[in-house]
Amino acid sequence: MTATTSTSLSGYAPPARDTRPLPERLDEVWADLERRLADVPILRALAAGDVTLEDYHRLLHNLRQQVVDGSLWIARAASNFDVEHFDLRSAAMAHAQEEHRDHLLLQRDYLAIGGSLQELRAGRKNIGSQALSGYMFSIASGPNPVAALGAMFVIEGLGAQKAGEWGRRFADVLGLADSQVHFMIYHAEADVEHTGTMEGFLTSDRLDADAQDAIVSCARVVARLYVMQLTELDEI
Repeated sequence: MTATTSTSLSGYAPPARDTRPLPERLDEVWADLERRLADVPILRALAAGDVTLEDYHRLLHNLRQQVVDGSLWIARAASNFDVEHFDLRSAAMAHAQEEHRDHLLLQRDYLAIGGSLQELRAGRKNIGSQALSGYMFSIASGPNPVAALGAMFVIEGLGAQKAGEWGRRFADVLGLADSQVHFMIYHAEADVEHTGTMEGFLTSDRLDADAQDAIVSCARVVARLYVMQLTELDEI
């Protein structure tokens, strides 16, 4: 009889649970997102003043396909909160109502720079947008999708902290009117209020360790996928 030799992994231990406060963990996600955004080609060109009207045209065309889905997954998330999470359900329903016209704001900017409505409506999500929308519909379809707060932290944060900066920079470099960058400027104002509401939930003592982990994980995934969406323009 031949003796069998058992083998086992050595030197590996699963990561310990991060016990830092949720805001601190999310700030880390945000800092990593800002580093990644700095390497996105169109944003590098924007910062350097080398961006073109065609670049802006492409960006709006690509963003529109994901923006259309935004209010839909928020509404789905709202429908999956039970009565014990009534405040989250109400907030999500109100937010979905506010967001469901966003694609029309973007559409007006697109047409104002010479884009075609038929072309815009016929557009397809790029691979980053496909991944982002697919992931968010998956998160929103589960029971009590508290993890979606992580997505909102990233997306609303981009609106409040980055969209206005980008819109004004496009206007300055390309000589555009406010009516041609309204979508971005609008979000710089509207999303400040949204982030204030969200912060109330994120600092609530109702979020246990599992919920906090889910929120941080969702925020990390959405941050990476949003960068992918901005990087893979027209890649379908």
